[in-house]
Amino acid sequence: MAKSSGRNRYLRRGGSRGGGTSRSAPQNAGQMAEAQALLQKAQEELAAETVEGTSGGGAVVITMNGEQKITNVHINPEVIDPEDSAMLEDLVLAAIRDASDRVAQLQSQSLGSLTAGFNIPGLSD
Repeated sequence: MAKSSGRNRYLRRGGSRGGGTSRSAPQNAGQMAEAQALLQKAQEELAAETVEGTSGGGAVVITMNGEQKITNVHINPEVIDPEDSAMLEDLVLAAIRDASDRVAQLQSQSLGSLTAGFNIPGLSD
């Protein structure tokens, strides 16, 4: 059995790899707080934005806010055919997908500059 020096190499203090404190910790904390404030402001602005997704040449219009919540649905009465409800279902689904895609683009534009350089799951492509 090897003789131990009595010092645990994993608990070193100071140095470049040790457990000492970084002089830039307060500066990093300030930058982090500033980034969080900017992100919160961007999210609030995004929530106030609305987009419209359409299908069937405007026969179905879905209005969605920046939080991907549907706020309005408009269906042109001319596309309501009791004999073909599947067509209306497809039109509604297509309009929802269109609105969701537009919100995703809006989110990417709004939050992309704030998250540039960070590998944040769900926000980075």
